[in-house]
This record gives sequence, structure tokens and C-alpha cells, in this order.
Amino acid sequence: MAISAKQVKELRELTGAGVMDAKKALVEVDGDMDKAVEFLREKGMAKAEKKADRIAAEGLTGVYVAGNTAALTEVNSETDFVASNDKFVNLVKDATKVIAENKPADLTAAAEVKMDDGKTLDQAFVDATATIGEKIVLRRFAIEEKTDDQEFGAYQHNGGQIGVVTVLEGADAATAKHLAMHIAAMGPKVISPDELDDEFISEQLALMNHKIDQDNESRELVNKKPLPHLVYGSRKQLTDEVLAKAEEDIKAELKEEGKPEKIWDKIIPGKMQRFIDDNTQVDKQFAVLSQDYIMDDSKTVGEFLKENGAKLISFTRYEVGEGIEKKQEDFAAEVAEQMKN
Repeated sequence: MAISAKQVKELRELTGAGVMDAKKALVEVDGDMDKAVEFLREKGMAKAEKKADRIAAEGLTGVYVAGNTAALTEVNSETDFVASNDKFVNLVKDATKVIAENKPADLTAAAEVKMDDGKTLDQAFVDATATIGEKIVLRRFAIEEKTDDQEFGAYQHNGGQIGVVTVLEGADAATAKHLAMHIAAMGPKVISPDELDDEFISEQLALMNHKIDQDNESRELVNKKPLPHLVYGSRKQLTDEVLAKAEEDIKAELKEEGKPEKIWDKIIPGKMQRFIDDNTQVDKQFAVLSQDYIMDDSKTVGEFLKENGAKLISFTRYEVGEGIEKKQEDFAAEVAEQMKN
């Protein structure tokens, strides 16, 4: 039977399918609209299944805030080109909104959440995969909750490549957002150094000293004095005994330099602070309260918050593709293979 342009248009509006796919579906089922929708759905599931093993490491974060609930999502695609597609962008926004509104417990529960058009979230992603032509997947999401006395800070960087939601107490909206911007830029993992695992600190300290070894190889080539290894990495490791020993070493150094004892009290505090700064590099990299505040590096984030009577309750930071092993493209090999064929 002949398929009219009006039928194709109606099916496209119902499913989001392309013109040719919509027309083929209608031809296949003799113009029955309900069967055409089901045909495209099954076709979409088949396409999505074929793409299931592909690596999707590009995409966008989504942020949605409503009242005392905020949601942060990461939705992945295979290419950054598709991540700028309007359909993809709108899917991220809509998915983040319904997740905030329904607060599913995990990804399995999220898959069953209903979108505004009545489809499940899972079906929306299957349809997007079929329509856009790439594997589209909801990788992860987080729900942040606050009280009436607390404030959300929400920020997306670089068009949504990084998304952050903070919850602060005793702060205004501007302070909460500024802290979200800091976290986006500096990428901390925890709020306080107390949350850092001892084994993690040791591993990171070893990596930092390995980097120092590499730097010293370069310094040796230009006759520069080698940099010393870091002995400690966190405030957790700076016990009273360690700090007392550091102060004694500083006094011995001042005595050797011939500095009068009457001025030691003016020198020692600065040198002790330098010792603490040098030996808390793991804290500064991974604990937000220990980091130098990006908008005023004369103070730490902890000092900035204290000055403003604020307290960081929680935060979530997503960076698109972090932790995903991306496929390494060998374009020369790919061209050579095509030429052979």
C-alpha cells in the first residue's frame, strides 16, 4: 500500500525515527501505526544490542536542582560529536530531571523510571541509540539532598564535561557555587584528610617521589640541585612527635647558621608551616579542605569556609569518561587495512 507523508510525519513524531526508517516500518506493517511503533522499538533494541560492546567514553554530565533535591548524571556516547547533538543534550536534561524527581536507588531502578512521554528511561536510551546511531548509556548518577537551612552549589564546566553539586551549611548561594567551581577545577576526592586511607596515602606518596626522581634526572643534566624526597604526605602522619622533631631540626639548622636565639621565635613558625605544607601534598591533591582556594590561594578552602561561617556537608563531582579505558585508534593501521580490502 502507498504510505503518505502525513503517516511518516506522525510516526516520526511518535518515535523520533528518521524519515527512511519510519517509511520502511510503515511499509513493513501495511501502514498500521501501532505495529509500526512496535516494529521500530524492536529494531531499536536490536541496534542497541549490536552496539552494547562498544566503548562509550564521551558524553555529558547533567545537573538538575529542584527544592531540596539535586541530581547529577553522566550520560555517555561514543563520540564527542554526538555529545553536542540536540537530541542527546535534551535526553541528558530529561533523564537528569526524572532521576531527581523519582530518586531511584540504583541504575536498575533508574531504568524503570517513567519519562514525561510515558516511556521508561531504559526505552528512551534504547531509542536514542537507534536514532542517533551510537551507543548511548546512563553510566552513573547521584542524588544530593539538603535541608531548608542548607544551600546547593551546582556548576558544569566546559559545556558539561565536568559536573559538580555541593551542599553547604551556613553559606549563601554564591559561596556554594564558588566552591563547586573550585571542586570542578581541582578534582578532590574527599572533604577532609581524615577520610584518606593510610594505604592510599602511602601509594600516592610513592607516586609523588617517583615523579621527583624523574624531575631530578632532568635537573642533573643542567647541574641543578636535586629535589628531596617527601617523607610524609598527609596531616594524619604528622604526629606530635614528628612535629617536635621537625622543630628541633629547625633549631639546629638556625644554630648552625649562626642566627641569634632571640629571633628564632620569629623564624620558626614560618619554617614549621613550610614543613607542614611540604609534607601534606597528598592532602592538598585529594582533600578539598586542605587545598589552596582557587579564587584566593593565600588561604585553604577550609580557611575560606571558616571565615564565611560555612561548612561543606557533601559534594559529588563527575568528569565525563574518567576511569573508562578508551579505545586507542591507530589511523595508519586502519587506512592500511582499508587499502588491503
